[in-house]
Amino acid sequence: MSVLCFLHSCTQTSLHFKQMFVFPLTAFYSWESNVNNDSSTNLRQEKRQCFTIEPPAVSLRLSGEKDDVIEIASTDGYLYLNGSLDRENKAIHRLQVEALNVMGEKVKGPYSITINVQDINDNPPKFEKSKYYGAVWQNSHPGKPFLRVHATDRDDPTTPNAKLSYNILHHFPNPFKSMLFQIDNVTGAISTSELGSRLLNPQKQATFILVVTVKDLAGMSENALTSNIDVEITVKENIWKAPPKVSIKENSTEPHPISITQVQWNEPDAKYDLLQREWLPRFPFTIDQNGTIYVTEPLDREEKELYSFFATAKDNEGEELGRPLLILVQVEDINDNPPVCQNALTIFEVQENEGLGSNIGTLHATDMDKKNTLNSRLQFRIVDQNPKIPLDSLFIIQQEAGTFQLSSSSLNKQVASTYSVTVEVTDKVFTTLCDVKINVIDINDQIPIFEKSDYGNCTILEDTPEGEVILEIQATDADEPFTGSSQIIYQIEEGDQNKNFIIETDPQTNRGFVKISKALDFEMSSTYNLTVKAINPEPLVKGVQYNSSSTAYFRVVVVDANEGPVFSKNTYIADIFEDVPVGTLVMTVTANDPEGDQIRYTLKNNKRNWLEIDTVSGKIYTAAPLDREVEHDYRVQVTATEENKKSQSSTAIFMIHIKDVNDNPPRLAKGNHLFFCHPLRGGVKAEIQATDDDEQLYPPEFTFSLGGSENIKSDWEISRTDGTHAYLSPKHTNLEEKQYSIPLIINDNGKPPLEGALNLQVNVCRCSDEGRCFIEVENHSGMPSTGMAVGLLLGVLLFIGRLIPFPQKQDKCF
Repeated sequence: MSVLCFLHSCTQTSLHFKQMFVFPLTAFYSWESNVNNDSSTNLRQEKRQCFTIEPPAVSLRLSGEKDDVIEIASTDGYLYLNGSLDRENKAIHRLQVEALNVMGEKVKGPYSITINVQDINDNPPKFEKSKYYGAVWQNSHPGKPFLRVHATDRDDPTTPNAKLSYNILHHFPNPFKSMLFQIDNVTGAISTSELGSRLLNPQKQATFILVVTVKDLAGMSENALTSNIDVEITVKENIWKAPPKVSIKENSTEPHPISITQVQWNEPDAKYDLLQREWLPRFPFTIDQNGTIYVTEPLDREEKELYSFFATAKDNEGEELGRPLLILVQVEDINDNPPVCQNALTIFEVQENEGLGSNIGTLHATDMDKKNTLNSRLQFRIVDQNPKIPLDSLFIIQQEAGTFQLSSSSLNKQVASTYSVTVEVTDKVFTTLCDVKINVIDINDQIPIFEKSDYGNCTILEDTPEGEVILEIQATDADEPFTGSSQIIYQIEEGDQNKNFIIETDPQTNRGFVKISKALDFEMSSTYNLTVKAINPEPLVKGVQYNSSSTAYFRVVVVDANEGPVFSKNTYIADIFEDVPVGTLVMTVTANDPEGDQIRYTLKNNKRNWLEIDTVSGKIYTAAPLDREVEHDYRVQVTATEENKKSQSSTAIFMIHIKDVNDNPPRLAKGNHLFFCHPLRGGVKAEIQATDDDEQLYPPEFTFSLGGSENIKSDWEISRTDGTHAYLSPKHTNLEEKQYSIPLIINDNGKPPLEGALNLQVNVCRCSDEGRCFIEVENHSGMPSTGMAVGLLLGVLLFIGRLIPFPQKQDKCF
């Protein structure tokens, strides 16, 4: 027997309601229960009554919707249950209480009582079907539902008791570690996962059985009620496949549009569309609602040889049904382009003494049709020669290559100095005429002759800049001007082993200009005795040779100039540990002055003042503690300056690579502020991540432990997951709702190892529906009214009543 207890108070009358509702209509809440008739409680043993009776009343009478469950002790005033309330059968009970005298006559009342039966989670979810069947297409779009399961719960739909969550426990068979299917835990919609979309294949496995579970309490409690169902899924072969590459001949004269291929979705009523893969000024393809793809106009291979685009299928809501299919259209070549001469006039030169069969040059022509096909195969033929002296057909041309050759050794510049030749170029369909001019040039039977054989001394400073002309020389050639036979090239034959000089020729005058090509060094060489030879680019005719007339001499005298010091290296690099003592010698730099002057050393850009240098010896020392975590490559400039000529100096780079030592304790990279939702659930945990500012040559290996008192270790535990991560978790679910400061110790694996100690701030707090920590904000604008306070109290009590299971027996009146 359960005693019903009330929450409000009323005015005192001869029939007293202790802490009850205001008359005449009352609101009362009770929970479903499972009380048995034989578990009655002796009402007279209760310390407090719900009703008191004053004369002339001697007893109480209860009427209304008792349903043989709700009773009242007529003389003691207890309102109690002698059976179970069931909200799913009756959610509201309306009752009346009357006070009776000794004659059984009513002296007070009736007073109304309304009992609202509040829900408890006593009904498991139930699927609408005993088994579900569905079909999915191979390569279906991941996340697009193909089947829905649905379950109902008889508990109050406004409470978490009837809030359902779906999940796939496993499927049979399961050839992979990951699920091939997924389910929306709210709607029960089943779809393929990313892996399933790629790997489902009816040829390998055509049927799967999914075990789907549904839980109430949104699946968030260990006390949730569950039901399971089998879902049988058949995998169907996907006919949504890309067609083979399509070939279309260019410049088709057939009426357009022309059907070229077709795509088809697995089911009817799909909406088809084409998407460009690349932007085109015009897109010459379209698709109808049967999936047939058309080309809308003639194509030109020379404009574009391969088209690639996508075909899509969508449902009535515009959602894509499957992955876009790649469509490839190859445009086949036809012979629709004539040959084109590469030059409007092609000019060759040939010496008059060239022999029979000599190559003169090659005529170049092109064809825009596809290369390496018969459509672009070109053939050459000479159709005219002018003049035709001393005979016609002086030249022949290779039919396939277009190379000119001499058919006779009868060229004579005095007879004809120029020939005009017309060449026919054909691709078997189109023919083009190309013009060729052949100039007969004089043979190279004259050698260059210098105007003088000795140009004497040329005196220059050693710091003369590169490219400056230091001497002009001149040779002449009696062959025909502006030909390869008369053009002169000057070569330094002797005296320039280091290639410090070059000679450039003016093509109009054949004058030579001697220039500096590489910086001179008086200390290396103060005098250069140079021998220069003048030659032609064309070979001399047989029997003619270069002699002393084509050779000249001159001497270059280098005058010493004051030069700055020279470092032994452009860049100095040293490695050093960051914990070396101040004053440690790092390296010695050296520079030499070509003139032998004394040198002083200084440092520049020493921004952290970590280094100092001995100005005389060039020894570089540490001047302050180094810190690799601040800067691991420290770079300065070293300047060497002549002691007596301070304007002459040079600079080198000095860099130290600062090597790491274990001088930084571990710290947290993630997880400084953690929270857990109250009330706690078993198995909850929060991840933390450690890091170390020291250099990590190998993967870090941190160890984690809890510090503090034994109370801390009895409430919390730390578990390492890998070298950098660990989980913090409560050992039990009885922790209070408050903020905890938990000492944490992290050790690294350095040599020597270092330890980092810190306090984790962990909140155990109420959470919102989204799983975020809820912190109540105090209202400072004023105190709430009495009515507001009661409303807040009720709201809190009702909220707690919905989340915390209520005891089956409650035997006090409030």
